[in-house]
Amino acid sequence: MANEQEIEKTPALGADVPQFATAEYAHIPGTERCRICSSFISGEYYRVNNQMACAKCAGEAREGQPSDSHASFARALLLGAGAALIGLILYAAFTITTSFYFGYIALGVGWLVAKAMLKGSNGIGGRRYQIAAVLLTYTAISMAAVPIGIAGAIKHQKEKTTVVTPAGSADSSTNTGSVQDASRENASGPSGGGLGGLLLQLLFLGLASPFMELQDPVHGLIGLVILFVGLRIAFQLTAARALDVDGPHNVMAG
Repeated sequence: MANEQEIEKTPALGADVPQFATAEYAHIPGTERCRICSSFISGEYYRVNNQMACAKCAGEAREGQPSDSHASFARALLLGAGAALIGLILYAAFTITTSFYFGYIALGVGWLVAKAMLKGSNGIGGRRYQIAAVLLTYTAISMAAVPIGIAGAIKHQKEKTTVVTPAGSADSSTNTGSVQDASRENASGPSGGGLGGLLLQLLFLGLASPFMELQDPVHGLIGLVILFVGLRIAFQLTAARALDVDGPHNVMAG
């Protein structure tokens, strides 16, 4: 009888026993933020393309107007600019180290910039995001000609100093020729503009380098086509897209 009483007093498994195998998260009201406008969320929240959003942003999304904000655009620009800088460095480093101009890297730069901007905006796209992505991509690709040209000028200067005659060498890129010429001239003695004038000259030569490549019509045209495709990738990826709105959900319920 004693054993039977002890068995009856034993609680059923799973009744009030903590489930250590299941993670339970406590939501603190007022600490969750809308991933679109960054405002605090309390009570109910929605999901816009699987991103937590407030009722205002969810309502705008349901009306077919992607909710945008200055904070989202600023984050997108910041990450996009960082991606453009990384793309420029990788593009220039590859060309300098291999002495081989591979224009298809422009496609990767366009993709990298667009993805970084979408990350910063939490998936929100639109016309101003597209314009910014195209400008950042073009700047990264064209300005890569500056370090490539400077490296080429330094290499030429060393070869000239050591009186080494290269056998069968060829330019790794046709769009850096003018930049190399300018670098050689400024290395021997810059004109009266000083450092500011030199930087402006390099900036102009860099931005114009894709069109200077047309000095060699065949390679120049191929380079421009590849550049256009890279810009188109950045433009398309940052376009506004249909928004999937789900909710409302209770913050306390998770």
